[in-house]
This record gives sequence, structure tokens and C-alpha cells, in this order.
Amino acid sequence: MKISKCTRAINALSVLQIFVIITFAGNVFGQVKTEEQPKTPEQTKTTTQVKVQAAQVNNFVQRFDDKFLINLALQRNDSETKKMLFLSNSLTYVAYGIPAALMVGGIVRHDGEMRQNALYVGSSTAITLGATLLMKAIFKRRRPFVQNLKIVAVYNAGSTSFPSGHTSTSFAVATALSRAYPKWYVIVPSYLWAGSVGYSRMYLGVHYPSDVFGGAVLGTTTSWLLKPAFK
Repeated sequence: MKISKCTRAINALSVLQIFVIITFAGNVFGQVKTEEQPKTPEQTKTTTQVKVQAAQVNNFVQRFDDKFLINLALQRNDSETKKMLFLSNSLTYVAYGIPAALMVGGIVRHDGEMRQNALYVGSSTAITLGATLLMKAIFKRRRPFVQNLKIVAVYNAGSTSFPSGHTSTSFAVATALSRAYPKWYVIVPSYLWAGSVGYSRMYLGVHYPSDVFGGAVLGTTTSWLLKPAFK
């Protein structure tokens, strides 16, 4: 299968982005796991007190974000937290492992379409991550546990909050895979995994719901718009 000039240009840019992104990826994916922070009396208020305080926030989205994360944190348990950490940490292996596996498979089987799909998934991941870093630098939204002391995070996450880099990248991978292989047994697991990664970011207290929503839209849109370049 012939690769268009447009695709060659995108691939070249993607390779360049990967070198740049590797330098800064720690700001998006970097995690320093700590023991869950002990709750102070201020952080163990009743649901009624939380709602009253949250209602004092003028911004509707911020008010919803705060209430959602506070209530979610109150439902944590050790077993569920370990699962959420596993899902969150799975991103790096899946995001880099899938395009690498497709490329190796395409080379071994002399399958040009598989190699093209590897470039599509890899480019979607790289470009989405680049866009995420740019948006983080523009919006500079503080992490939930920094913005609101009543929100207790499971670990200390670096970088800024909007959009969620884990979510944007996982949805970019899921969308690219689903468009490359439009079969239900690819689409359903891909989006279930991406959605689970997004939920884990909220459960762990490191991203607001609006951060996750923004990341999902960004990753999905980037992969969708990039597909015509890889026919």
C-alpha cells in the first residue's frame, strides 16, 4: 500500500514530536505514589456540610467537579484503589505497546496495511499528547488536591490539570484502533479500557470530571481527524 506525501509529512512530524514529548511526558504521566494523605477534621465533614460549602462556589462546573471528587474519595477502599492505580498505570504500556506490536506484526507478515495502522495509532498518540501539553500550558488549571484542600488524592501528580493527559491519550488509542479495525470485539474493549482509565483519574483524586471529559473529546477528535491521512 502506497503512503501519500501527506502521510509521510505527518509521520516525520510525529517522529519529531515523539522526541520532544519524551522530554516533557513526565509532566503529564509522572506519578509519585504516596500513602493516602490522612484526613483532617476539615476533610471529614458531613455530606450536608460539603454541599453547603460547595454551593458557595460561583462556577457551576467547578462546583460540580468539587462535589463529585469529594464524594468519590469518601467511597475509596484499598482493594478498589489498587485496581484504579493499575488501570491508570496501564496507559504507558498500551499506548506505546500497541503501535509497536502492530509495526512488528506488519513487518513480520509483510502486511502493509498493518504497518499503516501502526503509524496511524502511533501518530494519533503522539499528536494528542503534544496537543495535551500545549493545552495544559495554556489553561494552567491547578490539580484538584491543590485547588481544594478538602479533596484528598491517592498520590501526588505533577503538571497541571486540564485536560487529562491519561484520558486524552487513552481515547486517542481507542479511537484509532476502532477506526483501523472497525469490529465490535475491538471497539468495545478499546473504549471500555479508555473509559476506565478516565474514571481512574477521578477516583485517584488527580483530575476533575471536566478534565476527563475534555481529554476524551481531545483524544477522540484528534484520532478521527487524522484518519484520512492513513488510507
